[in-house]
Amino acid sequence: MDKLHGPPASGDAASPGFSSNSPARRKLTGRAFYESLGSPKMILAPMVDQSEFAWRVLTRSFMDPEASKDLLAYTPMLHARMFTETVKFRDHHFQPIRAGLESVPNTNTDRRTDFFLDGNPAFDRPLAVQFCANKPEELLEAAKYVQPYCDVVDLNLGCPQGIARKGNYGAFLQEDWDRVYKLINILHINLEIPVSAKIRILDTREKTLEYAKTVISAGASILTVHGRRRDQKGHKTGLADWSILRYLRENLPPDTVIFANGNILRHDDISRCLEKTGADGVMSAEGNLYDPTIFGRPPRAGLEGREYWRGRDGKGGYRMDAILRRYMDILYKYVLEAPPRLRKPLFLPSDPPSIEETMYQNHAETTQQPPAKRQKRDSKPEKTTSPNLLSMQAHLFHLLRSLVSQHTDIRDALARCRAGDMPAFENVLSQVERATKEGLIDYEAHPEKYEEAIGEASDAAVKETDDEQTDYESSVAMVKACKRPWWVCQPYVRPLPKEALEKGSLTLSKKDKRKMDAEALELERKAKEVRSVSNREDLDSKDGLEKSEIARQSMVCG
Repeated sequence: MDKLHGPPASGDAASPGFSSNSPARRKLTGRAFYESLGSPKMILAPMVDQSEFAWRVLTRSFMDPEASKDLLAYTPMLHARMFTETVKFRDHHFQPIRAGLESVPNTNTDRRTDFFLDGNPAFDRPLAVQFCANKPEELLEAAKYVQPYCDVVDLNLGCPQGIARKGNYGAFLQEDWDRVYKLINILHINLEIPVSAKIRILDTREKTLEYAKTVISAGASILTVHGRRRDQKGHKTGLADWSILRYLRENLPPDTVIFANGNILRHDDISRCLEKTGADGVMSAEGNLYDPTIFGRPPRAGLEGREYWRGRDGKGGYRMDAILRRYMDILYKYVLEAPPRLRKPLFLPSDPPSIEETMYQNHAETTQQPPAKRQKRDSKPEKTTSPNLLSMQAHLFHLLRSLVSQHTDIRDALARCRAGDMPAFENVLSQVERATKEGLIDYEAHPEKYEEAIGEASDAAVKETDDEQTDYESSVAMVKACKRPWWVCQPYVRPLPKEALEKGSLTLSKKDKRKMDAEALELERKAKEVRSVSNREDLDSKDGLEKSEIARQSMVCG
């Protein structure tokens, strides 16, 4: 865990300024604020119960220590009303100091030295805290609790889930522009830090532009745009429309800070998205869940070490056992505040038969720690309320998706794990290490088996999809481009809605059927027009008469 940092010293100068003796700092907004953060290009998205502290630290750990500040991370979405109502809810979801958030901090008199997890200036900055809300006063009160421990407060205007519809927040506020304006503006006027907002595109690019202008005029310093509509979720997720993000970039004021969200599956997609959209930064959500190394650059050939695997074709990725080890060690060090487990070195096929045990013994002698003993387990683990421990199982089902599809015994062991039951998760880690070892040995013996599965269409797929993001005919090409051996971390490529319809996993609502029928009729009408024009041209070519071109000015739009 050489990339993990210890807690800051008491009164660290890098800490947020709460001292009554420190001069008041001018509040930066817009591009000036963005540049004060270092103009981060990579953004870890807010994900409900999934972008918690430990996962943010894990994501940053795969970046160079100097480059970790290039990542702006968001907390999971927090419900503003619930956050203000009880101390228990705040303590269970946001843990910036050990004493807890019993009352709203006074930034003029309080001086905090007991930083704990969320927003710790030593290892969890820059940080945005996201809230959902529909009442401006509740949102402001919630934001005042967190403003000393983050760099920006974000308003969720993009959640498309049913719970957001029921609670009237997220993307279900996008028709109520007056309320949206008031929610953002009250934070802009009353907070000591900037406010940002995350929206989805609307039915047309023109409507989306007007909506974006409303959000910015209310005082949002950063505008994050998810290139999918509100109804694009689940099997209907489909592709994000990068062309609308480019349209916004070209039609909003040049100093507007825009983050693009959608279609980010691999590290290479980040630079492609920046180029195609003109955005200032690129946000990844689901891509990060399946591959927390997505923001880090892969090591150069020959410098892979034990954590990174590279095949004969030069393609590779981080090993799942390595990522899981690192994740577990982060939880021990920061959340449980216990020493990480003593572990044998990760297996490499090039190791001599006895090197694992030799290196393990040498490491034990150096650290003066005895080998770990089998612990007696209670029938039921102690119940936990830590968001970092509650999220573990869901994270591992994402991370290990391709591995557990091959090893259903590991899937079953993971399903039996309970939040906070670290011995049970250690058992899963041991099984993942064993399976990875078997996979590496099998690859050395039969590399052609895996190379055939991966396919030779990867480069062609990337070239095919590089030019026009919205012209995918099939998700198969992207699957081939992303495919790696099952023990290597890799993205999950969702089937396109058309493919889901063909497979029967997606059924259309009456509204969708009417829309699809109308689109089919329109396509048929256009096809008839094309055939009619073609027939007239054929007749004209046979009549032998001289053709004359009609001046453009005399054409009438029909």
